[in-house]
Amino acid sequence: MAFHLRNATLVTSDSDVQTSTDLRIDDAGTITEIGRSLARNDGDAEMDARGALCLPGLVNTHNHSPLMIVRGMVEDKGFAPAYIPGVPQGHWLSEEDTLALARLGVMEMLCAGATTIVDYYRCPEALAQAADEFGLRAMIGGRVMDMDTAALAEGRFERDTTLGDETLRAALDVIEKWDGHDRISTILAPHAPDSCSRDIFTEMRDIAAKTGKQVHTHLSQSQWEVDQLIAREGMTPTEFLDDLGLLSPDLIAAHCIFMSDSDISRFGQANAVVAHAPIGNASFCAAARITLCTDTKSADMFEAMRMSLATARWRAGMSFDFNAREVFGWATTAGAQALKGHDATGMLRVGDPADLILLDPLAPNLHPVLDGFGIVAHSGSAANVTNVMVQGEWLIRDRRPTRVNMEDVITEAHATAQKLWARAAS
Repeated sequence: MAFHLRNATLVTSDSDVQTSTDLRIDDAGTITEIGRSLARNDGDAEMDARGALCLPGLVNTHNHSPLMIVRGMVEDKGFAPAYIPGVPQGHWLSEEDTLALARLGVMEMLCAGATTIVDYYRCPEALAQAADEFGLRAMIGGRVMDMDTAALAEGRFERDTTLGDETLRAALDVIEKWDGHDRISTILAPHAPDSCSRDIFTEMRDIAAKTGKQVHTHLSQSQWEVDQLIAREGMTPTEFLDDLGLLSPDLIAAHCIFMSDSDISRFGQANAVVAHAPIGNASFCAAARITLCTDTKSADMFEAMRMSLATARWRAGMSFDFNAREVFGWATTAGAQALKGHDATGMLRVGDPADLILLDPLAPNLHPVLDGFGIVAHSGSAANVTNVMVQGEWLIRDRRPTRVNMEDVITEAHATAQKLWARAAS
């Protein structure tokens, strides 16, 4: 149905803030007109935004939605659940468990204003199903690795070729099933240089060359990873990917924390992409293209914007080289431009898909609006998101999903978490 959004305060990275603005959206979910006091078209559905800040949908470039199960439980124990003993592990999850947890993770991201996400983990079919049920755009990958996951949690790197074959097959199956979907696309997702052998990364490189798929991995997320690669390959993780021919604009690497100056230069010269997760790690790779993600820490991309500014300034000795408008772009346009295989632009222009979010016009923390980029990045919160639209369809109205029952999702995920944590305790 065609839609007319009235009286919004438009904040988009390609223009200054526009107050008292209307957007007209056609039946295909495309923005057809932007202006003040646009004439009403008979038959159009209408909504008065009441001056609410209207932003492009946020692009969250690195997540593992089922891992919300460990949130609040592992942050004081280590850098990632796969490497921590005594917590639920990915290889314990059935398809049903993964779907229950992914639904909660996806719902949280959507409610927090993310209209395009990258999500990869074991059982990728469940991730794709969860994203499809809620209606947002998603790039889905199967987590491929051939180091024994149980051994990893105990600090050992033991190759398991059967695991490698199984996870690769699941990753290829999800590509075969979902390619061609209008909102769900796919990626290649080797877990990390330390948890994948050279053979796995070589296979990923060859598949990427044949299919044009992007490769999305963790990179230099711990000193442990760096030490393991130097011991195994005689080079840093960044050098390892470069040696394989994987450093390119089609590489999206999450974290990039423990990188030498040489690594940063090498990564930047390749024009590769950082999925920066400032909530989870106080890092910044200034030599590369930057996108923002939450890595299922809180799903709050507003917090990610704020933290990315804080960590960059801390690392640069309180230099003010970056500003709110720039990190707003990292959360919207930069992510949309870095990811392939979707229609999102991260902007709100005539001809763009109507992927947008509205923030609470009565939220005290969003006033006064003198600089929309500043108030969003420095003061905004996921809790301010009231409505979310993807391709002209409202997926969140008045803070509640329109396609899925919120209470049922929470109840099922909670029961699954209790079961898995009970197993970990025993």
